[in-house]
Amino acid sequence: MAIRRRTIVHDGPGGAFEGVFAWDDAVAGARPGVLVVPNVLGQKEADNAKAEDLARLGYPAFACDVFGQGKRGQPGPDFARYMNEMNADRALLRDRLAASLSTMKAQREVDPAATAAIGFCFGGKCVLDMARAGLDVLGGVSFHGVYDRPDYASVAAIAMKLLVCHGWDDPLAPPDALVALGRELTAGKADWQIHAYGNAGHAFTDESRRDGAIPGVAYEPRADRRSWAAMRDFLTELFA
Repeated sequence: MAIRRRTIVHDGPGGAFEGVFAWDDAVAGARPGVLVVPNVLGQKEADNAKAEDLARLGYPAFACDVFGQGKRGQPGPDFARYMNEMNADRALLRDRLAASLSTMKAQREVDPAATAAIGFCFGGKCVLDMARAGLDVLGGVSFHGVYDRPDYASVAAIAMKLLVCHGWDDPLAPPDALVALGRELTAGKADWQIHAYGNAGHAFTDESRRDGAIPGVAYEPRADRRSWAAMRDFLTELFA
């Protein structure tokens, strides 16, 4: 087994986008693929590593870019600039997610009829928006996502199966927001499940957040381990 990468530059709404695709070259033929949607900082090495982790599980994965080629958040007061632009135009975000999904489906290693999406923080919101928009994905996993609804109407029935992995102490998604999400998904007739982790806040999968500098935003190893295991079970069932 050898995990391989290739950089993919593709067109989409607003310009060119650059992501990284990972796959196991020891596995022949097309197989279920997973889109990886990054957090507030955009496409980066941590997302490429997640794509490789998925490839080791047998799922070719595309760590996508929804901000645009060369547009990446940087530490400092303007770190959320590109995310804020997307939050201000959720329809454009939806269309960029659709372009990323189409790019992944076009890869020879991916079965286009069997795909999923996972996302972290802002990326978790993106996964939920893919479900709300009715994009052609079988299932999605939101890790410490944000749950506010877009300004366009959701599909009448949400076909995409969803797993929401949530840190109970997340200041960006307090319990009321989590309950509202459950009600929204129930009203949308979705097949959904929520796993809430005690003593965990926002960014609980982010190993760069070990210093606890921001209250409620920190890596939590138990929640990280348990949520990844839940994702593995979810994908196994999804693609059975």
